Amino acid sequence: QVQLLESGGGSVLAGGSLRLSCAVSGITVPIYSMAWFRQAPGKEREAVAVLATTGSTYYADSVKGRFTVAEDGQNNLYLYMDNVKPEDSAMYYCTARAGSRWSVDSSFWKNWGQGTQVTVSS
Repeated sequence: QVQLLESGGGSVLAGGSLRLSCAVSGITVPIYSMAWFRQAPGKEREAVAVLATTGSTYYADSVKGRFTVAEDGQNNLYLYMDNVKPEDSAMYYCTARAGSRWSVDSSFWKNWGQGTQVTVSS
């Protein structure tokens, strides 16, 4: 069973930076995709960044040019957040799924961590 543990969230001023980490375990196949989602109070969970098994990436328009998703080859997923904005405030979740397919639809992903809170103040 895939297990995910996020860390690195916190409070930061607008314009600052954060690095979120996610330790992924239980993946027994070499082909898998990973992603970061976020959910603000009263809003749906939305895809922030996806790292496909091919190495290709997807970013939500709202974070393009500011966020970077990366993996270190040891099943640790990262989200580098630069020039953060108050609207980036949310609970951030990582997810992973075996196979080469991926989706921005949260229902596609079956395994979630407990999340890490990011709060950006102006």
